[in-house]
Amino acid sequence: MIETFSTTYKSYGSIDELIPIDKKLLKKAEEILEQAYSVYSGFSVGAAALLDNGEIIVANNQENIAYPSSMCAERVLFYFCKSNFPNCKIEKVAITVKAVEKTIDEPISPCGACRQVMFEYERNQQNSIKILLKGEVGKVFELSSIEDLLPLAFKTDILKRY
Repeated sequence: MIETFSTTYKSYGSIDELIPIDKKLLKKAEEILEQAYSVYSGFSVGAAALLDNGEIIVANNQENIAYPSSMCAERVLFYFCKSNFPNCKIEKVAITVKAVEKTIDEPISPCGACRQVMFEYERNQQNSIKILLKGEVGKVFELSSIEDLLPLAFKTDILKRY
């Protein structure tokens, strides 16, 4: 038997086609990526989250010469939100990127580790998190859930929670 997965998303020609709050969220992500510490890869990522209390929280990637010690912008953002706003839900996340070597004109999605972390936060809050993805210029992708990025997420009710 062959089964398939499919993901639906909206594609916008540019940030100008977005509703005002989504445009604001992406602008915040673009601003914070300029402060990313990406001196080794030359690949900066900015992320912004809209919380259900109306606050917008921002984060960027933080590299280290020992690459495994680095942290992606998405995980920095989600961990910060949970640490500082434990009773708030994340409604939307905007992620944008920029590279030293060339202009990125297509949206780039989060790495697998970030997808798994984001999925667990979405599952725990029992509300979907909308995602906006954008390169340095050009198109914007809008997905209605983290699960759209990770259809086979690691999830089980077998593991205990202490």
